[in-house]
Amino acid sequence: MSKTNPGRFFEDYRVGQVIRHAVPRTVTAGERALYHALYPARHALYSSDEFAAACGLGASPLDDLITFHIVFGKTVPDISLNAVANLGYAEGRFLRPVRPGDTLRSESEVIALKENSNGKSGVVWVRTRGLNQHDEVVLEYVRWVMVRKGDTGAAAPDAVVPDLAKSVAPDDLVVPEGLDFQDYDFELAGEPHRWGDYQTGEIIDHVDGVTIEEAEHMLATRLWQNTAKVHFDATFRDDGRRLIYGGHVISMARALSFNGLANAQMIVALNGGAHANPCFAGDTIRAWSEVLDKADTPAPGVGAIRLRLVAHKSEAGDHALRGADGKYAPQVLLDLDYWALMPK
Repeated sequence: MSKTNPGRFFEDYRVGQVIRHAVPRTVTAGERALYHALYPARHALYSSDEFAAACGLGASPLDDLITFHIVFGKTVPDISLNAVANLGYAEGRFLRPVRPGDTLRSESEVIALKENSNGKSGVVWVRTRGLNQHDEVVLEYVRWVMVRKGDTGAAAPDAVVPDLAKSVAPDDLVVPEGLDFQDYDFELAGEPHRWGDYQTGEIIDHVDGVTIEEAEHMLATRLWQNTAKVHFDATFRDDGRRLIYGGHVISMARALSFNGLANAQMIVALNGGAHANPCFAGDTIRAWSEVLDKADTPAPGVGAIRLRLVAHKSEAGDHALRGADGKYAPQVLLDLDYWALMPK
């Protein structure tokens, strides 16, 4: 009997199945240092204990996307080890800040399945929760992933496709306890633009670009313990290329968005997202954002802003999203819809 884990294939999943993922991980300040080494992340709330304390949070929490990567990475051996590609996200909420010393673990429930028409793969939808050492949920989200079949002759399950919310309602956003932007220091944050300065429909081009290197991508996937074969094994794809982890693109685009959205400090929800086209080493990532909505929050001086973040591999100023056929333009890598908290 083999003691190695070949990973789950599409036919191994059942709707309602709950999977507790190994291995819990205690996070440290080293997580922040490595994250800031990988991405040009500069948001003040995640960079300075003093800035965070002045905003009512005490010591600086870890970047929201560090939490996302760790929780996501735990799920990979059970959900996407045999993935063709990760396809999208919905109904994501960050429920409490994570700080150095917290221990995170993940669990997922299979909520839907649909075999592809080629009979060689299928789409698996899971709802994942990240929990801390107190069994408090720090993050929850739905994602869907295309997974290979191990036995192409295996019977297809009854197709179940979930009815997912198009966005997280403003009333369902969770503002961290104590957050207060009334005495927010715009000069130290890096930009003067506040919540009231942004208008629905406004496009912000983030100007800067970063060329993705194989070495940094491999470091990121190891750091987040993402063991999906498409990211590590160049023989796993027919073209002999390793696919850049989609979360790497998310974090790079979010970091690039600092130029123009320096005060969009905390991500509190992921409304939806799609990895529109594959990204490979050598691609240069640029980003632009569109303001989709704004909402008040009960926290003093804090507003919520809904943003579409688009990462692409074209020239700065190219805001094309879809072609005439309605499909994503080939240069688009990521289309991410999220809520962030911003000072009024």
